Amino acid sequence: MRGIILVGGLGTRLLPMTRVTNKHLLPVWRYPMVYYPLYNLVEAGVRDIMVVTGGNNPGAFLELLHDGREFGLEHLYFTYQEEPRGIADALRRAEHFAGGERCIVMLGDNVIAGSIRPYVEAFAAQPAGARLLLKEVEDAHRFGVAEFDEAGRLQRIVEKPAQPRSKYAVTGVYMYDELVWEILPTLQLSERGQYEITDVNNEYLRRGMLEWDILEAAWSDAGTPESLLRATAMVREAGWEPVLQP
Repeated sequence: MRGIILVGGLGTRLLPMTRVTNKHLLPVWRYPMVYYPLYNLVEAGVRDIMVVTGGNNPGAFLELLHDGREFGLEHLYFTYQEEPRGIADALRRAEHFAGGERCIVMLGDNVIAGSIRPYVEAFAAQPAGARLLLKEVEDAHRFGVAEFDEAGRLQRIVEKPAQPRSKYAVTGVYMYDELVWEILPTLQLSERGQYEITDVNNEYLRRGMLEWDILEAAWSDAGTPESLLRATAMVREAGWEPVLQP
C-alpha cells in the first residue's frame, strides 16, 4: 500500500499568510499542517509515502520533513506539480511511485483528529475498486457532496453544488486500486480549468467499484482562515497530534 500526500496549490484563500510560504506549512495547533496527514498514514501502517509538492516554497517540505525518520520512516519521497491544475492532475505525478500498488491519497490541508486505520484495513480487504470517507457537515457546498437515493445507495458525487442534496461531504482521503491510472488519462478539464478528483470517483461509481464509510473522527479542511482556526481548535480539543520519533 502506497501513501500519497498532495501539498500543491497556491493557497490564495489564505493570503497574505501564503504570500511567502505554502499553506501546508502553516501551523495547526503545535505542528505544521502537513504533519497531520503524514502521521495519519504512518499510524495506519503505511510506510511508503510520497509528497507531491507545488506552488510556493516546494523545497521547504524537504527541509522540514527530511527523509521521514521523525515519523519512523526509512525513506520519504517527493515529486513536483508544475501547474495547479487540480487534485487529479497532482495525483498523476505519483504514478511511477505507486508502481501498480493500491494507494491512499490524502489532501495536505485536510486534518483528521483520529485514526484512519479501520478504513485502510477495510480497503485492503475489498477485492478491487476505490473507497471514500464521508463526513456530515453544515457547509457541504464547499466540497464534493455525496447524493443518495431513497434506499441510501450512493448515486453520484457533485462537486461544490450551490444547493447540496445531502450534508455528506467527501473528505480529502481517497483510496484507489491500480485502475485509477487508467482513469486519470481519460479526464477532461472542468469548467474551473482543473482535472477533478470527483470525476475519478464518479467513474469508479459508474463501474460499481466504489465503497464508502462515514468518518467517525473529527475532520476539517484548513484552506480558509475560518477552517484553519477550526482545525486548530479541533485537534487541541481532541488531544490528537502526531507522535514523533526522538
